[in-house]
Parts: sequence; C-alpha cells; structure tokens
Amino acid sequence: MNFKKRLLGMMYSGGKDSTYSLGKLLEQGFDASCLITIISENQESYMLHTQAIEMTKLSSEALDIPIVFGYTKGKKEEELEDIKQTILEAKQKFGIQAIGTGAIASDYQKTRIESIGAACELLVVSPLWGIDQKRYMSRLISDKYKFILTSVSCEGLDRNWLGRELTMLDIENLDKLSSKFGFNIAFEGGEAETLVLDCPLFKRKMIRITHSQINWNGYFGSLSIQTAVLASKRER
Repeated sequence: MNFKKRLLGMMYSGGKDSTYSLGKLLEQGFDASCLITIISENQESYMLHTQAIEMTKLSSEALDIPIVFGYTKGKKEEELEDIKQTILEAKQKFGIQAIGTGAIASDYQKTRIESIGAACELLVVSPLWGIDQKRYMSRLISDKYKFILTSVSCEGLDRNWLGRELTMLDIENLDKLSSKFGFNIAFEGGEAETLVLDCPLFKRKMIRITHSQINWNGYFGSLSIQTAVLASKRER
C-alpha cells in the first residue's frame, strides 16, 4: 500500500517506541501533521505512558511537529473516550487521515486504538508490531537514539537504571536480566518507561535535563524531572 502524503497523527509519549515508530512511518512516506499526547491523572493507566509525559512539549519542538494535548482522569475504559475526543480534535484541526502508534506486543493497547481509529474513520498503523524485541533495543542504540529510563517497576531493575542513558552494553545486561527475572526487554508490559533525549529526527536541538530527582521506595521508582531545556546539537 502506498502511504505517500497520507497525513499522520502520531500517538506520542516522548519515549523510545513512539519516537522510533514515527521515524519508521516517515520513512514509509507518511506526512506527520501532529503529535497526539494524552496526559492522565492516573499513574497506573492501562493505556497511557505517564512518567515525564510533560517532556513531550520539548520533544514536539525538537521534532518541529505541532502537538495536540488531551487530558483524562485515567479510569479504565472511560479513558478511551477521552483519547477518542482528542484524536477527533486532531483530525479536525490538522486533517489527519491516519494514527500512528508505538505498539510492539500489547494487544490490549493495539486493539483499543484500532477500535478508536475505526470509529474516527482513520487508518491505524503500528510499524513495530511483532518486532524482535532484543534486536529492536540494539537497533535503537545503533541508530543513535539516546534515551533514559524514567521509571522502573519490576524485579531485576533497581534505582541505578533511572536517568542513565542506555548503551549497547546496557542492552546486553537487560537481555540477561530479562531472562533471569522474566520481564519484557522492551518494557512492553510497563516494566519501565523511557524518554528520548536525542535522535536523528531531532534536527537542530536535543533535550537536556538540568535538574532531576530519583524517587525510590525500595522496589520501584521514578525519575522526577524538575527542569529541562532544548540545547543546540553539536555539529557532527
């Protein structure tokens, strides 16, 4: 199917999956009209990325793509209507014809977005669906995606993972830990959340965190970002 010039609204969290998926869809010929970000009051949302979600404003500027924000209390299933209304707002404002998602293996998220897409008469595309997850994590590093973990919530990941930019060696360690403790190496089960600080899609500026704090309760934790700025990228 030829997707050239099809206007895309990207469901966007600022994390690795939505950012990498955006890049793949641009390669396929989509025209990214806007990002769509839903901010949930419920930190335990089944559908939505929540940690450091406010950083998407900077991501939008770095990508040079406008962003549409939606808000929800995050109640299970009820949040789907809030997502739908935000997508309809993006459709009306930007004329989008398709919705992009960063879904990899979560049927729960993918089927619900597809249902919303059908109701809004929009194509739903998930370019990472079914990808080999270890290879994908390694590809992120080799493709120069610089990202950190902003939350961890599973056995095998401690506070030392928070806020650290991941390297290829980290991916190898994650592979070993995921095998030992049984978590998903790409964090599709919510084991961790990520934030992309820089990538090839960021043409002129990258995100620089200037002040942050680790919150840890002994079993899981998060990186609270107090301040962050866009910084000019060094010439390569």
